Amino acid sequence: MSSHHVPRHHVPRRSVALFGGTFDPIHAGHIAVAQAAQRRFHLDAICFIPSARPPHKTKGLAAFAHRYAMVALACADHAGFLPSLAEGLPESGTNVFYSIDTVRKFHREHPDNHLFFILGADSFLEIPTWRSYEALLDSCDFIIASRPGFRLDALRLVIPPEKLGRTASRDPHTIVLRKSSVYLLPTVASHVSSTEVRRRRERGQSIHGLVPPRVEEYILNQALYR
Repeated sequence: MSSHHVPRHHVPRRSVALFGGTFDPIHAGHIAVAQAAQRRFHLDAICFIPSARPPHKTKGLAAFAHRYAMVALACADHAGFLPSLAEGLPESGTNVFYSIDTVRKFHREHPDNHLFFILGADSFLEIPTWRSYEALLDSCDFIIASRPGFRLDALRLVIPPEKLGRTASRDPHTIVLRKSSVYLLPTVASHVSSTEVRRRRERGQSIHGLVPPRVEEYILNQALYR
């Protein structure tokens, strides 16, 4: 249905989430998290951002062109899912991409958007090791994909006390910060991991159902992860 059926006197504020990762490969768990976030936060768009050169993982990645192609194929069947080249190969070929730079870039290009950042609980626990992580915590809201048994208190422990808001949220899945919020997305049941997909390929086993159908076809056609 067209979004232009109601006359508007101003451009509505769009809610956009950035979902970064190596996506080596993108799998059913990533899609499940994105769909849950889209429903829960009424997101207008989710930008899937494969990183050409992630700071934490550099060895043994599939070529960026393959990882981007798989993300684009996975997004094709879902309204509002957009593949992004925001962390694509830089001209110099040596740059590492940092999340703070990516978020700032989106803020510059779309200053009116309400920006969210999607990441897994385990990744958020490592956020103190990220570049300019305190500035990052100030710069957007966070949607944290939980896993079974994960507690919100664990997230609170890695947030500097001075960043915490003066009043706590009544929502048991929300941490209010001074300039943003951290939302725990209750468990999206998925036991799929990129590591498992690669392992199965190495052993010559089926990956059917672990990745979106178009991604499975691409992996087989390109003979990836053998």
